Amino acid sequence: MSQGQSQVPTGQDQDEVTGMVCLESDLQDGQMKEVEVEEQKILLIRTQGQYSAVGSKCSHYGAPLIKGALFGDRVRCPFHGACYNVKTGDIEEYPGLDCLPTYKVKVEDGEVYVSVNKKSLNVYKRVKEMSCRVPGVNHIILLIGGGPASLLCAETLRQNHYEGRIIIVTKDTLPPIDKPKLSKAMHLDSASLLLRPMDFFQQHDIELWTQKKVVSVNPVEKTVKMNDCSVQQYNQLLISTGCRARPLSCPGSELEGVRILQNYQDAKQIHQSCVGQKALVVGASFIGMEVASYLADKAASVMLIGNSSYPFQRSLGSEIGKMTMQMLEENKVTFYMNDEVVEIRGQNGKVKEVVLKSGAVLKTDVVIAGIGVIPNSDFLKGSSVEVDSRKAVIIDKFMRTNIPDVFGAGDVTSFPLALRKDQRVNIGHWQLASAHGRVAALNMLQKQTEIVSVPFFWTVLLGKSIRYTGYAEGYTEIIYKGKVEERKFLAFYIKDDQVVAAASLMFDPAVARVAEIMSNGQVITKAQAQSDDLSWLQM
Repeated sequence: MSQGQSQVPTGQDQDEVTGMVCLESDLQDGQMKEVEVEEQKILLIRTQGQYSAVGSKCSHYGAPLIKGALFGDRVRCPFHGACYNVKTGDIEEYPGLDCLPTYKVKVEDGEVYVSVNKKSLNVYKRVKEMSCRVPGVNHIILLIGGGPASLLCAETLRQNHYEGRIIIVTKDTLPPIDKPKLSKAMHLDSASLLLRPMDFFQQHDIELWTQKKVVSVNPVEKTVKMNDCSVQQYNQLLISTGCRARPLSCPGSELEGVRILQNYQDAKQIHQSCVGQKALVVGASFIGMEVASYLADKAASVMLIGNSSYPFQRSLGSEIGKMTMQMLEENKVTFYMNDEVVEIRGQNGKVKEVVLKSGAVLKTDVVIAGIGVIPNSDFLKGSSVEVDSRKAVIIDKFMRTNIPDVFGAGDVTSFPLALRKDQRVNIGHWQLASAHGRVAALNMLQKQTEIVSVPFFWTVLLGKSIRYTGYAEGYTEIIYKGKVEERKFLAFYIKDDQVVAAASLMFDPAVARVAEIMSNGQVITKAQAQSDDLSWLQM
């Protein structure tokens, strides 16, 4: 049957274009279909006998939502786990900032029609309505840190009609950027990394103070002091300062050519200094592996030093680690595993070679360290804000610290993970930092909201993306579907006879479905993971 604009239901609006997209009987409850009106792709969903229609692309990176997971009134992106309400189009889980456009649906004589406003043709995302500051309202919310937690906090405050001053203080030179791209695409220009353009902040009365560093907090007087000696008063405070890259501490680590990846300038310098040169990466976890993958076809040679047998061994397991190692080896990355750097030697102040514990001496022009992170909480010393043994800021499920009106969010915090019966964790995921920012804002406004997000993470190596959801610390067994060696698999991480995490490659939307099942509070048993029948996963 042809679909088009030849038939329209009664009551057609002149500002709209309407298309008959399918028969009412074409979709059952819990099903979705990608349809078109005037070449605009639209996601049509049927739940509880009712049709709804929203934008077809995830607002994060434009992934097709038809390939995602639909549970109840929520569709989850297959690639990075963002979730949208299919009735309102509103974003309910991150990454991403924007909502989906919604469209009118009408069923008449067994035919389903979708109407699109002519002005919104070719529009694939929608900024949620926000208020502005009201003159005379002197309340101040100060957000320390320029990452996703601060940005989502600020936007959520304005979306919920907060009328006071919002100040974001960041030591960075740029407004908030899409930081996960830094290790995956180090050549991008800064404009393409911005999460919001500068005029967005002005439009919504969000003050953005760049190149300012908070050096101390006085919760009694409700003030913070900056590195330029200025002092700023606040009524409520968010600590979302993230973590900094851990530097190498061996002899020679101060030489020119030894680099860490912390910000946009670092990424740019690493790219420029490694093109056509010998590069050596220290660390076989996510940052180290992504940097080595990025440099594989740009540097003259790439070597990677890891202190385990395989990359990702602790987080993803030996089999997946071995596979990723083979992927990079096929692209001329040389691995030195179960080893470590003990000395960096230079000539005329520049890196020349690296000495390993095994005795190997490797010639190199650039050394890039990806050996973990340190929470940025030093400025809290003497403030009585509680931190743990790793110096992460301790917060509760409402993002509150032990000090009234002081909240925490993102990588700098240790928080109770609902998925693991409120076990206290420190997880450096972009998606979680975003969720933290939103929850902090709602609790600042006395809209009591708990953090219940299920962690969702991804890494990209040579154009292939491994997706991960859950929290696998302490897992005792991994059950695989597909074959890891064929680079198409789904891995279930088991602890106490239940699935606590899942990882996949070329197995979409399995991990998105697992995340959605977990977010609904359902337990996935070891028996389900072992079964050849994956119908419970809708695969």
